[in-house]
Amino acid sequence: MCLPFVAIGIWMITDNPYGSTEHIIGWVSTCFFGLGLPVGLFHTFDRRPQIVITENGIWDRTTNQDEVKWEQIIEAYLLDISGQKFISLVTDDTFVFKKKPYKWAAKINEFAEAQNLNLYLGQINIDELELT
Repeated sequence: MCLPFVAIGIWMITDNPYGSTEHIIGWVSTCFFGLGLPVGLFHTFDRRPQIVITENGIWDRTTNQDEVKWEQIIEAYLLDISGQKFISLVTDDTFVFKKKPYKWAAKINEFAEAQNLNLYLGQINIDELELT
């Protein structure tokens, strides 16, 4: 998704005189969106598992949380937000979040009937009902 913006930035650099506002915006656009290219390639070819399920619990690499032990999970339910599949985990008080969620994020979770710990299933090729 970054490549069109990089191309537009290069076009703005080459098509406008040096020092003009468009020339500078072209450089800013090329540099900023150019940083997204290696990040996008890394995520595209990253083969590490996103969700790891063991006999001890479940761990999602993208949530930046510790492993949730099976004993800490009270309830798990499927959540569909605009076609995006999530599994919301209701945990007991023994599971400590690494950081407190932002107030705006907590309001969005409340509005979407989600929990503070939601596992995104978009990159996983599995029947989501099998996981719940």
